[in-house]
Amino acid sequence: MRDTLKHKGMRNKLAEVVTSKGVEDEKVLDAIREIPRHLFLDSGFEAHAYQDKAFPIGAEQTISQPYTVAFQTELLQITENHKILEIGTGSGYQTAVLLKLKAKVYTIERQQELFKKTKLFFDKMGYRPKKVIFGDGYKGLQEEAPFDGIIVTAGAPEVPKPLLSQLKIGGRLVIPVGIDEQIMTLYIRKSEKEFEKKEFGNFRFVPLLENKN
Repeated sequence: MRDTLKHKGMRNKLAEVVTSKGVEDEKVLDAIREIPRHLFLDSGFEAHAYQDKAFPIGAEQTISQPYTVAFQTELLQITENHKILEIGTGSGYQTAVLLKLKAKVYTIERQQELFKKTKLFFDKMGYRPKKVIFGDGYKGLQEEAPFDGIIVTAGAPEVPKPLLSQLKIGGRLVIPVGIDEQIMTLYIRKSEKEFEKKEFGNFRFVPLLENKN
């Protein structure tokens, strides 16, 4: 599949939709305008790529709604060279947005077929996360901690403690918390023991599963 002027036009429209829903960070919106989301889907679903909707990608996973990707990314407040841990690589679209913001990205996927497919795709497309890991995102990535930001792209019934402990002071964890429906939640680490918590309305994600690979 190619990336054409028509695709670019559709991305510009998508960025307008995401803006109309309240995302203001220009760097995040530029990523939405620039990243060829249609290449992250099987070619038969190209027509769905620039709708502001989640879409199934196999292995009971979805590519997140572009607005959700943009909103979560905006909450991270990424600056260049920020060290970001992503829990749930999925199709790699969110990873690509983080890389576009010049973050150093460590990403974990627990579905083996998806992990293999996305890793190959990154190589082909020239996307260069620091590490692409097959493993249990619930545990985070202690050997690379602390992180400036952690983003979770699956619904967690509760906040995994290892993720909070792997944040830098001043670091931000963005995680959808809940079982059937999730509340987008931001934790900012204020000190060794203290976290500030903010909530941002309801979203729907596939579940974050513990000890499942």
